[in-house]
Amino acid sequence: MKKGLRRTGLTLLFLVIFLPLLFVLADKIWPLPIKQIEMARTVVAADGTPLWRFADKEGIWRYPVKLDEVSPEFIEALLTYEDRHFYNHPGVNPFSLLRALWQDVSSGRIISGGSTISMQVARLVDPHDRTVTGKLKQLWRTAQLEYHYSKNEILEMYLNRAPYGGTIEGIGAASWVYLNKAPDKLTSGEAALFAVLPQAPSRLRPDRYPLRAQAARDKVLDRLAEYQVWPIEKITDIKQEQIWLAPRKSPNSAPLLARRVVKDVQDSIIETTIDAGLQRQLEDMAMNWKNQLPKQTSLGLLVVDHTDMSVKAYIGSIDFQDNSRFGHVDMITAWRSPGSTLKPFLYALAMDDGLIHAESLLQDVPRRFDDYRPGNFDTGFNGPVSVSDALVRSLNLPVVQVLDVYGSKRFTAKLRNVGTELRFPLASEPNLSLILGGTAARMDDLVSAYSGFARQGKVSPLRYRPTDVLRDRQLMSPGAAWIIRRIMGGEARPVPDSSLTAQVNLAWKTGTSYGYRDAWAIGVNPRYTIGVWVGRPDGTPVAGQYGYATAIPIMNQVNNLLLARLYQSHLSIPKDPRPASVSQAVICWPSGTTLPKEDSNCRQRRLSWILDNTIPPTLMAKEQESLLGLRQKVWVNSQGLQVASDCPNATEKEIHLWPITLESWLPVGEKRINRLPKADPECPPLRAEMPPLLISGVRSGEVLQRLPGKTSLDLRLITQGGQGHQWWFLNGEQVQETNHNGTILLTLEKSGSYQISVLDLGGQVTSVDFKVK
Repeated sequence: MKKGLRRTGLTLLFLVIFLPLLFVLADKIWPLPIKQIEMARTVVAADGTPLWRFADKEGIWRYPVKLDEVSPEFIEALLTYEDRHFYNHPGVNPFSLLRALWQDVSSGRIISGGSTISMQVARLVDPHDRTVTGKLKQLWRTAQLEYHYSKNEILEMYLNRAPYGGTIEGIGAASWVYLNKAPDKLTSGEAALFAVLPQAPSRLRPDRYPLRAQAARDKVLDRLAEYQVWPIEKITDIKQEQIWLAPRKSPNSAPLLARRVVKDVQDSIIETTIDAGLQRQLEDMAMNWKNQLPKQTSLGLLVVDHTDMSVKAYIGSIDFQDNSRFGHVDMITAWRSPGSTLKPFLYALAMDDGLIHAESLLQDVPRRFDDYRPGNFDTGFNGPVSVSDALVRSLNLPVVQVLDVYGSKRFTAKLRNVGTELRFPLASEPNLSLILGGTAARMDDLVSAYSGFARQGKVSPLRYRPTDVLRDRQLMSPGAAWIIRRIMGGEARPVPDSSLTAQVNLAWKTGTSYGYRDAWAIGVNPRYTIGVWVGRPDGTPVAGQYGYATAIPIMNQVNNLLLARLYQSHLSIPKDPRPASVSQAVICWPSGTTLPKEDSNCRQRRLSWILDNTIPPTLMAKEQESLLGLRQKVWVNSQGLQVASDCPNATEKEIHLWPITLESWLPVGEKRINRLPKADPECPPLRAEMPPLLISGVRSGEVLQRLPGKTSLDLRLITQGGQGHQWWFLNGEQVQETNHNGTILLTLEKSGSYQISVLDLGGQVTSVDFKVK
């Protein structure tokens, strides 16, 4: 009796003390292999919609979900059908095991395993064969699961690992692949169907075998009816629903963005700021444009909400799967020539620097800067133009004139300070050609900088993920940004505040690189900044492809879509009020300043936006600084004739003259020789005593011909008379400087009309017009 009690006591002691110790020891020796399972990585949109997935090393895609991110009805259907006592048993349901054992023994084969949810998770975590040894292994892993994890954690493991056919695992991935919806949006019928699919995912695939899937779903519904989990009326209604699903489709949106954001992130779910609906619409739009663009041409398209700098759509190539168009190359991060897209920034910075205002007089005339000789896109010249006109028409010579004064290195540094880097050829420094595209930039940087026109001059790097921080830096003043945005939006002419529009629907700028390699359009609407690039990623020229013809139609289509979505969604539309630093003033050409109405020096009146009540005078080109300038003082008598300062009744008069380089484009009455008063023969000015300035070597109106077999014409010209240093201009472009009675040799290679002008230190100007055939 005592021995029996002792044996019983030792047995109990073993069970109570040593068996748990043995379990803990075994758990250390054979730990659960859960950490060895690699979760796939999924890039998702702002609303959680999967955009792109990166499968694990075995090619499996899982979309991790939490218990509260799944439809409650799915949980009800799953537990009712698979494991009603899940929350009450220790991982193993002995009644289910006994029932399964009886069925297996009586039939001579394994019919049912009696597996609980915990046991199924154990098999998923550590697969085993369907033998007695395998079953024991499963029971051991089940015990470990129950020891280490709570019931909810085990249920979450099942939700994320249950097989749904092929490479799809977990209710999250299955819901998105089959239904393109989040698992918390499942209908009752879908919840019942997805509860049973893991039993035979390939045999029950609803997109291939809808009748089999429907029969399996109805079995789940019958079980729910049997245990009165769902009302019988609800189940009857669900059974009337036929199963029909489109072929399953893995997430395949924004692949190049996904490749970009996944680099530095290890999370299984990588959140982005992308608007999934907008992204799909623009991808469809890009595919439609694919057939309209030349072969091997790609497209880059970027949409940013500039209220918070979040990226809403990202299309790095026209078709990711099209190797003939280099679909794998992300043109949003590619370094390309920006064409003319940098011009608005220079005008804004020059405005902040007090060099120009919106209607400042600039010179669209031929010019040479050392070895650099820029031209306009249309190869013509317009003479006197305003800043606003030069920007709207994207004229090249005026903007080069401004950059020559502002400084190429300074301009490059300003952009770099806000994150817009410009690249130059090896061993090359910033130069005047950069403003016309003689540099390289990235679309994401350009779109970021353009957002400054809608953000009071502040620029921040783009935000691709919700966790990205907004880091603002001031590029230009709010006033300069506002003025340039209005000019780009077609509202250059000042109007009263009562007539000023609250928003600019679209302010835009195009760009075309040398050789038609890059076609750009960048626009700013009330809420979004849009970037469009079209071209061949390998840099091959595409004749006739330029910004206005190729990129603008795409940008307009995108803008119309965005504005329609904006008004339909009832999102706030930011206003564009005039900053206090911006006002308007009437200015006069050629001086560029304000003058009284009766002043004869106001040769052309213009209404202009001005900044900080500052009206800078007309910007002179560097080579004009040593000339007599635009303001020449003379002495006149009562008849208005020019006299010497010591003549009777002589009064001083200031006459505003046009820049000498514009002579060829001015009406006859505005030319310098006609603007200056004629000399009084009775008391002439000292200058009148000088010999007249003459040009020898060609006569006005003469037609010159090249010698036979020659492709150019050499023309030697000499001056006579005049005073002091002389400046020579060919068609308004300064070509040489000589001393008194100087000689120059011109080589004319093109046929056409020419004008040669000479200005001397005394202010005399003479010119000769001739033709070359």
